[in-house]
Amino acid sequence: MQPSGFTPTDALAANSSHDTRYEWKAVTLLAAGFALVGIDRQIIGPLFPVMQKDLHLTYQDIGNITGVLGLTWGITSLFIGRISDRIGRRKVLIPAVLLYSLLGGLTGLASGVGMLLIIRALLGVTEGAYAPLSSVAAVEASKPTRRARNLGFVLFGFMAASMIVAPILATQLVTYLPSWRWVFILVALPGFLVGWLMHRVLRDTQGSLVHSDAKLAPSAAGHRWTEIFRYRNIRLNLIAIFCMMTCFFMVAAMMPNYLTDIVKLSVQQMGFVMSGFGFGACIGLVVTPALSDRFGRKPFVLLGFLGMGTALWTLLQIGNMPIQLFACIFLVGIFFSAMVVNLVAPITVESVPPALSGTATGIVNGVGEIVGGAVAPVTAGFIATHYGLQQAFTLALVAAGVGFLISTLFIETAPSRTRKRVL
Repeated sequence: MQPSGFTPTDALAANSSHDTRYEWKAVTLLAAGFALVGIDRQIIGPLFPVMQKDLHLTYQDIGNITGVLGLTWGITSLFIGRISDRIGRRKVLIPAVLLYSLLGGLTGLASGVGMLLIIRALLGVTEGAYAPLSSVAAVEASKPTRRARNLGFVLFGFMAASMIVAPILATQLVTYLPSWRWVFILVALPGFLVGWLMHRVLRDTQGSLVHSDAKLAPSAAGHRWTEIFRYRNIRLNLIAIFCMMTCFFMVAAMMPNYLTDIVKLSVQQMGFVMSGFGFGACIGLVVTPALSDRFGRKPFVLLGFLGMGTALWTLLQIGNMPIQLFACIFLVGIFFSAMVVNLVAPITVESVPPALSGTATGIVNGVGEIVGGAVAPVTAGFIATHYGLQQAFTLALVAAGVGFLISTLFIETAPSRTRKRVL
């Protein structure tokens, strides 16, 4: 019989002693680390129009550079969850922060497409190690009634940095610095401070903070990783998160060039419009997590796919009108946040035994990255090169529709909703 969650264990965890002070320290640092991931990963998008002229990049090159990071990120995510279930989160998270900061700075030293591909591929390995585990670590450090809210805070850091700070910072710094290369070098420096603070604060967790009873939280060695596919929500989430990531990377990687090449905005106008996604996503990440904890995960995933597809289609009908474009991409960001705060971790963690939470989260996010973050940008680059950049966004619209249909089949996992069913 398909389990829909682990409400009895959640109740035990909720009633046990909980270190709230550590919870907020850990969640804050994890959010800071994910914010730096967002900057390192997404600051290249707004800089592509400038780099394109300097390094003679084609649309296919842009798709490949974006895709190779998603590919290595996804492959790493497939395995890193299982590893962390055995050795703990701390031993993976701290080295990952230091290495992705170093590699992000090295991007500024690239002299051509080949070097960019190598550096961004290695960056994907380190960020693919950090991203899924930061979500799991945040959930494990949180009380059940604050899981989505705290995860929303962590994702808020990523969204604020990647889709608000990155486009504005990139397009403004490149105006005042001697070269776009200095932008990558400067934004890499804070990561070393965050890594040191994590070394001082973070504890090792392997499901123990989610499920406080040791009998209810056996070690990962007692479970085969393939067990996660027994759970219906995991199978569905593999498809849903791929659809979500396809939509996200189409907006993050291809939208800057669409706005400058097709709509004919200036680089500064493009940075302003692209920041709308971040503003919308951040507002959504403040509002939707607490609502999801109370009313359930499934309704917000459905609303997210439907709203994001509609807003993106509307955006593609607008011409050179920055305010209207900002408003549409702002809505895209709000609806995206409703999906990501539930698909990235809560639905997965709440659908499997605690000893498999890292494994399941890593595999789900890894598949989403490989297909949505690697295959989709490369495919979009091919479509843009041969059929026109505007046609590439058909891929995102189809993904939104498929994601909506798949999400109708989810079994609700929010503790507040499952507890009511049990009672």
